Amino acid sequence: MRAVDFDKLRSRFHLPDDKVYLDGNSLGALPRKTEARLQEVISREWADELVSGWNTKQWIDLPLSVGDHIAPIIGAKQGTVVCCDSLSINLFKALNACLEVNEGRSLITLEDGQFPTDSYIADGLSQLLGSDRCRTQAVDIAALTPETLSESAVLLLSHVDYKSGTLRDMDAITTMAQSAGCLVIWDLAHSAGAVDMDLEASHVDFAVGCTYKFLNGGPGAPGFLYVAERHHDVQNPLPGWMGHARLFDFEAKYEAAPGIKRFLTGTQSVLALSAVSASLSVFDGLAMRDVRAQSLALTQHFINLWEQSSILQTHATLVTPTDDALRGSQVSLALDNAFPVSQALIADGVIVDFREPDIVRFGFSPLYNTFSDAERAIESLETVLSSERYLRPEFQIRSTVT
Repeated sequence: MRAVDFDKLRSRFHLPDDKVYLDGNSLGALPRKTEARLQEVISREWADELVSGWNTKQWIDLPLSVGDHIAPIIGAKQGTVVCCDSLSINLFKALNACLEVNEGRSLITLEDGQFPTDSYIADGLSQLLGSDRCRTQAVDIAALTPETLSESAVLLLSHVDYKSGTLRDMDAITTMAQSAGCLVIWDLAHSAGAVDMDLEASHVDFAVGCTYKFLNGGPGAPGFLYVAERHHDVQNPLPGWMGHARLFDFEAKYEAAPGIKRFLTGTQSVLALSAVSASLSVFDGLAMRDVRAQSLALTQHFINLWEQSSILQTHATLVTPTDDALRGSQVSLALDNAFPVSQALIADGVIVDFREPDIVRFGFSPLYNTFSDAERAIESLETVLSSERYLRPEFQIRSTVT
């Protein structure tokens, strides 16, 4: 089998020559094909076809066709993924669907320290439905057992923890939860596109994710929703005309379309979906096991360099697991003055991000990051810490996005 040429893959992205971009776990870099595709959609399809483009350019099918493009990246069957709305809205749909499927139970269990929006959505659903129909509990992931899930309708977990970069055992946790009669929703925001997984083989019930991180779909790009075939008859709690069985009959009474299409609600952005579709083409012909191997090699190289640095050993604590089986595609370091340190790194051309209270994240996209990126980041971090450059006033100022 031919080895993957990652240098060639890197050339398919716009990457500034003077920067090391290690924030693909927050926003992926721009694929060159995406830029060209958006120009085509705007200047040739929208401009020339106008409203006819819904038919002539198959705009109407984009949520499903893009979903099918995502499917092999996450180990899903065709016809089980739809690309639409946002991760949060799709999570609302999935949580409500789980309460319908598991109607004898009302408890949503999620991890203590889960990405905040997941908790907000779960708590919002509880407030909407009332505590008799929906309530939530947050538990330490280490405390998850069949006994702690014996009353839970659904367990919601992040596949990769956004702060530590810890990868969870999807297969084992799903099996354990389902043995207690509990459904499982996996949040794939920080794993889709960087970690190989098989939702079908793991018997996952539902999954949600976003396309703007490792899938490189663009700022604010739409989310996606996976629904196992066995759950395709559940109701969409946000029924809209795009999920109707005969949307252009304009019937007063709602009748859900068959299959994954019923989880559509309103009209989706053609520009956004076209960008995602073009970006996903970078994955065509790639085996996710090869992508995962590159990810592990990059993060391990960074960890090795951290271990060899006396400066970093003194000032920075490794938060991310060293075990390959437990590591996603980022390395998180905890250190004093983490925010100004992150700003000093950015000013030095090493783009990272900060997460409260003391974490700097170094995200490695296996499609375009290199081993020299890891080396440059370590060198810059050593210089920032040893020189105490981070103490400069301009690095204390917080923008809205950190």
